[in-house]
Amino acid sequence: MSGPGVNDFAIKVATVNGTGSASANGLLMKTIFRMGVPVVGKNVFPSNIQGLPTWYEVRVSGEGHCGRSGDVHLMVAMNPKTYEEDLAELSPGGILLYDSTWPRPAFMDRSDITVLGVPFASMCNDAFSVARSRILMKNMAYVGAVAALLDLDLDVIKGLVDETFAAKAKLIDANMQAVYLGYDYAKDNFACPLGFRVEASNGTDGKVMIDGNTAAALGCVYAGATFGAWYPITPSTSLMDGFAKYCGQLRVDAETGKNKYCIIQAEDELAAAGLVIGAAWNGARAFTPTSGPGISLMSELIGFAYYTEVPVVLFDVQRTGPSTGMPTRTQQCDIQTCAYASHGDTRHILLFPADPGECFDMAVQAFDLAERFQTPVFVLSDIDIGMNDWMVDELTWDDVYQPDRGKVLSATELEKMDTFYRYLDVDGDHIPYRTLPGTHPKGAYFLRGSGHDKYGGYTEGGPEYQEVVDRLRAKWQSAAAKVPAPVCIRAAGKARQGIIAVGSSDGAVREARDRLEAEGVHLDYLRVRGFPFAANVEAFIMEHDEVFVVEQNRDAQLLGLLLTETNVQREKLTPVLHYSGAPLDYRFVFDALMNVIKVRRIA
Repeated sequence: MSGPGVNDFAIKVATVNGTGSASANGLLMKTIFRMGVPVVGKNVFPSNIQGLPTWYEVRVSGEGHCGRSGDVHLMVAMNPKTYEEDLAELSPGGILLYDSTWPRPAFMDRSDITVLGVPFASMCNDAFSVARSRILMKNMAYVGAVAALLDLDLDVIKGLVDETFAAKAKLIDANMQAVYLGYDYAKDNFACPLGFRVEASNGTDGKVMIDGNTAAALGCVYAGATFGAWYPITPSTSLMDGFAKYCGQLRVDAETGKNKYCIIQAEDELAAAGLVIGAAWNGARAFTPTSGPGISLMSELIGFAYYTEVPVVLFDVQRTGPSTGMPTRTQQCDIQTCAYASHGDTRHILLFPADPGECFDMAVQAFDLAERFQTPVFVLSDIDIGMNDWMVDELTWDDVYQPDRGKVLSATELEKMDTFYRYLDVDGDHIPYRTLPGTHPKGAYFLRGSGHDKYGGYTEGGPEYQEVVDRLRAKWQSAAAKVPAPVCIRAAGKARQGIIAVGSSDGAVREARDRLEAEGVHLDYLRVRGFPFAANVEAFIMEHDEVFVVEQNRDAQLLGLLLTETNVQREKLTPVLHYSGAPLDYRFVFDALMNVIKVRRIA
């Protein structure tokens, strides 16, 4: 694997949570993006307010790779408590940039790296008089030093600073002063730019930088959602924040000034689920964003919505577990929880976005699927997608889009009917007709989570109960043809081995597969985007001797789901599991697959 080069390297910034470094790190990433070079930012932060270590990783990839590389070519070490860890993580031949206000001779222990010291604190103490300003401006000073080392465009930086502080113009000069402190020092004392650097390009044309929670919030607005209820939880709260923001812009009556939406912060996740079910039963497109602990608490009400066939959408922005786990670390550990959420026999529709662009698209699809099939639908994102900045195609807003409300009877249709039965499969597609409250007296029915027959009446009779739950399963199975289809990438020649993955694993898997291809290892790749699985998922596994299932959890949950829901042999599936809480990098996938493949070839 080649070393860093022009528009091909990784930076990592080590700071302390609560010191204002997030803005500086975002400025670095956005500057590279505005220079036309593909880039992605990964934030690793603690679950407290301030004081603990935080890192921000910027992957610059002219080829457009969106996963982590597993390398660090430039480490900006601003936190003395993590110096040892940061030094160890730096790739051979890399550059370590640190605050030399307090010299650290031990940094020279590694002969395979270059150490550059800039007296950031000293310079900012001299230039700024307010203590808080000195802390904040130290971050802008390292932006300036990095800009000199990587040949970043100062005009672009100035433009971004102008945008950021447009409402506080007096801060613009101070921030740019700090940028120039670092920039000028680096220019005067180091050979700038480095061998790896940024060169302006056009690789970001037609692209935007956005996080998954913001994109999902926009998708909810586009889909016609008018009701949201939630209990704040990391990492999903910003999804509801985004929904509130965009509803405030787009869902207010121009004449009366009244809101055409309702958002409720509930007292807990159970209440949030109940509120969403009530709103959906009344005809609103309703949703709740949460994470794994919230799904656990909502479990009983999710089963109620499944059995009573109320269409609701749940966004699960996954984090590590079990219990509280590591609230600000990423995993794909709720797959089976969501697939079978609630006690009793339940099966749910799941959607797996791979990036913020798909969070937008799948938010719309989730509401359409929920109402078409009258059932809960889960969108399984994760912290990596939900809270990190990704480069994706510009979001497309189609003004002719019409929501699929499913089989909802109008007053005219009810008037013509002799009798309406809520759970009767009239058309043979396993989906009954539903009514909305107040439409017509004939459409009234009793909603019950207890045993009911196909006419909606109470029952404890075995055959009547079985008839209803068998239809529910058949209805769920029929959704396989309507969930987003898998994405399949074929090797140039006949491949005996394949890879299956979901969600945020996609970028790392694609890059690992490309690099394996360059090594003469040919693998087909199938990215699953929905559950129940489409028929070609099973067919893909059957046609290969071995399929690697790459996922970010300890217990191979996707692999287990494949075994439960298809007829494939266990021997065909090999797990590749990453569950440290850090976003997946291509090197992990490459090494894991290459090691197994070498063993297979020797055998």
